[in-house]
Amino acid sequence: MHIGVMIFDTDYSMPVNELAIALEERSFESLFVPEHTHIPASRESAWPGGANLPKDYWHTFDPFVSLSFAAAATKNLKVGTGICLLPQRDTIVAAKLVASLDRMSEGRFLFGIGGGWNKEEMGHHGVAYTERFARMEEQVAAMKGLWQEEEFGYQGDYVKFTPSWAHPKPVQTPHPPILLGGETDYTLRRVVNYCDGWLPRARHGFDAAANMTRLHEMADSVGRSMETLSVTVFGAPGDRATLASYQEAGVERALLGLPSANKDMVLPMLDKFQALLS
Repeated sequence: MHIGVMIFDTDYSMPVNELAIALEERSFESLFVPEHTHIPASRESAWPGGANLPKDYWHTFDPFVSLSFAAAATKNLKVGTGICLLPQRDTIVAAKLVASLDRMSEGRFLFGIGGGWNKEEMGHHGVAYTERFARMEEQVAAMKGLWQEEEFGYQGDYVKFTPSWAHPKPVQTPHPPILLGGETDYTLRRVVNYCDGWLPRARHGFDAAANMTRLHEMADSVGRSMETLSVTVFGAPGDRATLASYQEAGVERALLGLPSANKDMVLPMLDKFQALLS
């Protein structure tokens, strides 16, 4: 099982290029960063993680900028969005960003996506909360076409463009792995229908054996082979026994959580986590 980390890369965190170098030096597999373009001050949407939303959420750098710096500073470290709020992004621009980062990192990009939870944030982007998943499914289909075809157009309810040329193409074929965040059965249905992997959170515990069974059953229901799907647990605990249970169940990757803090706090945590790699 691969072990990476996730962090809200903020304007007060350890510089992401320095973090990336430290991760590669310690043989971690990957670095994932989330995104929020902004947080509306109204705070009408409840944060799924609890009562008080951490300030990390409105101090994050753009993930594609952060990961570009991380990739440029390293040679083997994989870089991923965890998650990219795809419904809030323009489809064609997002496809260009993914292809560009994958090519410039020589195929090291992992595309974690999700629908999001903040209604007001989506609304500022002109996206209706109730339509976010239908929009996201069309976006993924359109992006796959742009990545794989020389000339491609798409006509859906939310995404529309005439046949077009779009380069560069990603290095990874047919495209970078698309990992969908979430924990519900609806999420699993979307994973097996149009994604390459599942990205569940470990915030409230993650029973690896039970959840892998859920995914197996969902894949079987649509005739999807589990060999075509991966599982990455987001925010996994730095506990050897728990990680061993993930590995035994067939989880491909665990992402340990780091605080949005300076290197004096982050580097000792990396040194502690490094012992879990052996």
